[in-house]
Amino acid sequence: MTTANVLQELEWRGFVQQATPGLAAHFAKGQVTAYCGFDPTAPSLQLGNLMPLMLLANLQRGGHRPIVLMGGGTGLIGDPSGKAGERPLLSKEQIRENLQRQRDQMARFLEFGAGPTAALLLDNAKWLGAQGLIDFLRDVGKHFTVNVMLQKESVQARLDAGLSFTEFSYMLLQAYDFLHLFRERQCTLQVGGSDQWGNITAGVDLIRRIENAEAHGLVAPLVTMASGKKFGKTEEGAIYLDPAMTSPYKLYQFWINVDDRDVESYLKLFTFMPRTEIESVVQGHTQDPARREAQSRLAVAVTTLVHGKDATSGAIAASGILFGNVSPRDVEAGAFDTLSQEIPTTTVAAGVALVDALVASGLAASKSEARRGIEQGGIYVNQQRASEIAEQDWIGGRHLLLRKGKKDYALLKRT
Repeated sequence: MTTANVLQELEWRGFVQQATPGLAAHFAKGQVTAYCGFDPTAPSLQLGNLMPLMLLANLQRGGHRPIVLMGGGTGLIGDPSGKAGERPLLSKEQIRENLQRQRDQMARFLEFGAGPTAALLLDNAKWLGAQGLIDFLRDVGKHFTVNVMLQKESVQARLDAGLSFTEFSYMLLQAYDFLHLFRERQCTLQVGGSDQWGNITAGVDLIRRIENAEAHGLVAPLVTMASGKKFGKTEEGAIYLDPAMTSPYKLYQFWINVDDRDVESYLKLFTFMPRTEIESVVQGHTQDPARREAQSRLAVAVTTLVHGKDATSGAIAASGILFGNVSPRDVEAGAFDTLSQEIPTTTVAAGVALVDALVASGLAASKSEARRGIEQGGIYVNQQRASEIAEQDWIGGRHLLLRKGKKDYALLKRT
């Protein structure tokens, strides 16, 4: 992939829903500096942020320079795009804390440091906070007409529900961000999700009006799931990139459970696998979908990208124990740390009887219920049917996996 044909690669991977005219010719001129804004109103990036992150990463791999723009300033206002109601305003302190936590997650996807394609991480609070209201209205506001702003989709969608002047002004602030980055960083491209098209084109137009210069926008489509569920959501809620908020195991399971109809598009969007490799994986999946090899490759690639190899290995091992045919004796000790975060875990004394262990772990409500389960052959120790706990059942002398029936698990730790 060269600087000139990066747009073709983005189109093949599914990152392009809409772009300004002449973007291909703009790429053909040489290296482009592109930016994407991220909203620090949550303490962690979510799965929905993967699309713009991977878009920037692919641009960087194609020889272009990405800018991550953290909305320390605009985050105090709130973007109305894609929102049914007014956002609660967060304190400056909370915005700063969220911004720092999200910064650390960005380094998993982009190469920062030195060099012509090194990513930059900037905070728009630095220049928006220094803006005077009168100067801003004279220099920026005069280039916007209310009737044009009202026609923007993000505004139209909120008119019936109500839209404060605070959020109505967001478009001007984002447009000014683009103008500032054009002037200070020679940034000529803004990328984002499809809901940002109106905000992006407002910045393109502002640069044309004030600087009489060329700038471009590109938006990616909304990521959907064939099942009809919202992408990045589970019954437990949103999937976060912070392991303290969503464990690597749960992230891994999300990708393992991807619908067959979605797996090809997700391999293109959320991994760096080359085209030939993706085509080979998809071909194998088509021939034998029951193996779910494509989902496995997807889960390993994304979990490794987000959390690293060690966390991914633990997630794979825990998944194999709970849903596959992997014996807990065949995994590394770190897998038990992963398991302890996902299933009930109880510390017991040495020499504990199986009946007492079942009650202590919560797998049985009483000793009589525990005995019935054992007599009926429904109790398993380390995935083997058992009637008692032997010394050799303790893996590494410390851990033991209990199971009742087909899928009720508990992990024992010995003091």
